[in-house]
Amino acid sequence: MQAAILCAILAGLCWGVGEIFTKSAINTGEVGPLGAVLLRAAVTLPLAALGFVAAYWVLKTESQPFWSTMRTGTWVKVIVGSGVLAGFAGVFFFYLGLSLPGGDISKLRPIAFALAPATAVFLGWWFLGEPMTARKGIAVALIVAGIVMLAGDKAAHAATERAPSQAADAGEAR
Repeated sequence: MQAAILCAILAGLCWGVGEIFTKSAINTGEVGPLGAVLLRAAVTLPLAALGFVAAYWVLKTESQPFWSTMRTGTWVKVIVGSGVLAGFAGVFFFYLGLSLPGGDISKLRPIAFALAPATAVFLGWWFLGEPMTARKGIAVALIVAGIVMLAGDKAAHAATERAPSQAADAGEAR
């Protein structure tokens, strides 16, 4: 197995388990979505700093201190993309969704984390010039179909839940 694939698997497992803890904490009513985002950031920053030091000095995966040579456009991309959109807004909206009625993690997590790769495939092709293959297109279509199925029409879902109980009621009336 490729190391990159293993890293993706480990990331998915960490996110999946971590978000169960977060949803459970939000369910207590003792912390709201923005409080959870704040705590997440407070824990993440020192760990990221330690990770950078280890990557730079021990693993040698960071070739130089980024702040010394990074151009303004790169700063903007990292700050807006990773910091504002992925780091804050994505997490905030996800946690907000978890705190709202109907915010089942078993529904929201797959939607959010299936839409992310579908978006990445499309934008990687459009903006970064990554190849778009038929296989990728079919995979994205299947992802979107799964999202639609999970999000579903509430009325249709309610009707399918009522149908078995109505059938049982009809049986009892006989």
